[in-house]
Amino acid sequence: MHVLYNQIMLLLTTPLYVLIISAELLFSHLEGVKSYTWKDTFHNFLLSLLTGLTDLAMRGFSLIVLTFFFSLSFFKWTHAVSYWVILLLFVDVMHYWLHRLGHHSRLFWAIHVNHHSSTHYNFTVGFRTGALEPFYSFLFFIPIAFAGFRPIDIFFIYSVGQVWAILTHTEKVKKLGWLEYIFVTPSHHRVHHASNPKYLDRNMGTVFIFWDKLFGTFQQELPPQQYEPIRYGITHELENDSIPTLIFHEWSAIMRDMRRKDLNLKQRIMYLFGPPGWSHDGHSMTSREMRLQEHIKKKSPASR
Repeated sequence: MHVLYNQIMLLLTTPLYVLIISAELLFSHLEGVKSYTWKDTFHNFLLSLLTGLTDLAMRGFSLIVLTFFFSLSFFKWTHAVSYWVILLLFVDVMHYWLHRLGHHSRLFWAIHVNHHSSTHYNFTVGFRTGALEPFYSFLFFIPIAFAGFRPIDIFFIYSVGQVWAILTHTEKVKKLGWLEYIFVTPSHHRVHHASNPKYLDRNMGTVFIFWDKLFGTFQQELPPQQYEPIRYGITHELENDSIPTLIFHEWSAIMRDMRRKDLNLKQRIMYLFGPPGWSHDGHSMTSREMRLQEHIKKKSPASR
């Protein structure tokens, strides 16, 4: 059944992806906007392929683990509409916390940062994923299996959510009215991919935006008269954009920081598990510190 679900998703999504990417390319050409580059697009699909390989390697193990916890469940669900609605909400909120972990712990940011390293924003960026994430992402679905939801159904709903996530990676779709209050839209996700201080670590949801509003990570996309234009990518420039650099640059930075001779044990642990940008001497800043600094600059008389 798991294989059947995957085949169905592949059959449904491949033509969709070809269609939307082609349409985005056409509109970009007509607008005279360079939304794509060959190298960046190649990197997006290559990183997706690497993630697919690790996901394939972990699929059997993750299914065994989730099946074990499913067997311990005291909950019995009938396969009615409520089953699928509750499962969708459950998977989405757990993925919210998985995603939030990737932004608030440097060890996991080192894996997730690949998704944010592109300075472009188009549908193919949605395929630009962390190759090591499948080694631990399934752990967030253990409570769902224990609550009586079949593991294959969990994987299916997760795949549906990822399709929605890919569709939010575009600049061509502007704000969508009342849908902005319920779903993660391209506008919401553009904020998530921005490196501007006000937008950092915001809008972590995949399908539903109300998790961000509930847990304090929501930020709407502001018009130009209220805030500066979005800058995509990460907050520091990489030495180069080779695949090894894209995958391992943050790991190298972690090792470099942890090897500092003037650190105590707590500081070394913070460089590994603390928020990205944390430093003991101020040589780098967290997203919260960047926002505070930006706020102070805007309030200072010299900035007026």
